[in-house]
Amino acid sequence: MTKQSLIILLFSSSLLVLTNYSFAQSKEKINKDSCSFKGIELHGKIQFVESFPDLTVQVVESFPDLKVKIVDSFPNDCGEWQIVDSFPDIKVKIVESFANIKIKFVESFPGIP
Repeated sequence: MTKQSLIILLFSSSLLVLTNYSFAQSKEKINKDSCSFKGIELHGKIQFVESFPDLTVQVVESFPDLKVKIVDSFPNDCGEWQIVDSFPDIKVKIVESFANIKIKFVESFPGIP
């Protein structure tokens, strides 16, 4: 095998690996029945953190995975989040890319679109 054909073989193998790799968000989907992601319920008391999050989210304006409404109390329905400083149900980190889910903040009709 010549040096040139070895380079071509390595390059084509690299392209095959890259085409099978997804740069999009995780293949894991939100469970619509339980309104959860990997067992994490997507409603409740939320604390925004910089390290050791349970969930990473990207805030978007279009095509969200979840519509989030900030409430003052009783965050019992899908997509309702109450912001707290201590004793959260979920710790969330907002990121610019490679998030677990994409969210959009809304004033009404929270939940999975």
